[in-house]
Amino acid sequence: MPKEYKTIEEVAGPLMLVRKVEDVSYDELGEIELTNGEKRRCRVLEVDGDNALVQLFENSAGINLSNSKVRFLGRSMELGVSSDMLGRVFDGLGRPIDGGLDILPDKRMDVGGLPMNPVARNYPQEFIQTGISAIDGLNTLVRGQKLPIFSASGLPHANLAAQIARQAKVRGTSEKFAVVFAAMGITFEESSFFTKSFKNTGALDRTVMFINLANDPAIERIATPKMALTAAEYLAFEKNMHVLVIMTDITNYADALREVSAARKEVPGRRGYPGYMYTDLASIYERAGRQKGRDGSITLIPILTMPEDDKTHPIPDLTGYITEGQIILSRELYRKGVEPPIDVLPSLSRLKDKGIGEGKTRRDHASTMNQLFAAYARGKDAKELMVILGESALTDIDKMYANFADNFEKKYVSQGYENNRSIEDTLNIGWELLSSLPRSELKRIKDEFLDEYYGKKW
Repeated sequence: MPKEYKTIEEVAGPLMLVRKVEDVSYDELGEIELTNGEKRRCRVLEVDGDNALVQLFENSAGINLSNSKVRFLGRSMELGVSSDMLGRVFDGLGRPIDGGLDILPDKRMDVGGLPMNPVARNYPQEFIQTGISAIDGLNTLVRGQKLPIFSASGLPHANLAAQIARQAKVRGTSEKFAVVFAAMGITFEESSFFTKSFKNTGALDRTVMFINLANDPAIERIATPKMALTAAEYLAFEKNMHVLVIMTDITNYADALREVSAARKEVPGRRGYPGYMYTDLASIYERAGRQKGRDGSITLIPILTMPEDDKTHPIPDLTGYITEGQIILSRELYRKGVEPPIDVLPSLSRLKDKGIGEGKTRRDHASTMNQLFAAYARGKDAKELMVILGESALTDIDKMYANFADNFEKKYVSQGYENNRSIEDTLNIGWELLSSLPRSELKRIKDEFLDEYYGKKW
């Protein structure tokens, strides 16, 4: 039986100081019993001699300093995992909130996990089809990759996240595919949207959802991504599944980290965020990947809203350092009615070259991708010139490129949130657009591909 302590010295926000403790270690779980018998969970943040600084998972209301008891459980936070998790909805601490029974776990896993040893990693190189042209065609997602989506306040990243979760699949394999969806600090309306979206399309059957609402404690928010990744590691490396982990919103997670750091009176770093935020984010992102000798994999799509639409803000900035590219949503495209409003030029998937080509997508993919980027960039330049100097100042070929840029946004990027395009559909739409330009302009594509696809009616 764990020893009980009635030596609570102080409670400040989400933190509590317990004196005269013995054999207590960092990250150990604890339990607080109130005078009315109610129990709340906590975790050891710091041990200094016989003093323990404890982090509360629930609020501190009702804790009586003289009568409440604290017990330390001798283990860190764990998640009971099982294949029965698929199709279920949990809160940020792994408790079912869908009205179903508790999971009977196959095993209990420490939610801290371990980032993969670089030597044990397999290189990401298999194409994942999301059904979204701007990603599949131009910023391809590869199995085992970490590819964040940079959004901004008011942009429809929730719709895009739900679309990817519904549509994503690994082509050409019979291996099982699962989605782990972690939502942090979202509103009840957003939570309801995600749950209904997955239920109505049948995607919930292959999905594990962890939902932390905006009015839930900040501490729970910090635990949510760790819970989700623990479930993903079990499905990927114990059950040999391809697992796509989608996390929204990393900004809410970082704000919770800042809140706890401020309560601990730590010296703040950039914009008030703790100096260890880089390593904290890395400890989450680096749990994705593929391992040698194992069939399963974890592919990670973290979604974050950039405060004040600022790419240099610490959260997107540090995320960009750790991950392999970024998909950026554009307010300008959103105003034009482009769905999803993905800005393809500043977006980047650093591993896209590894997941495309013959046997993966199609042999003309790399050439057409480069040509589409070049043509769209020139078209946008032509449109900017048109705004400054007027249409009469443009040459005929510049007008062609300006027209190409408009059509590219309408037909290629804008496809709605229900349209699931195969990679062949995406490549064919690309050729249809490129065929509106003179063949002599398509200098980035080999003649053999031009002979086969240029001007073809789809």
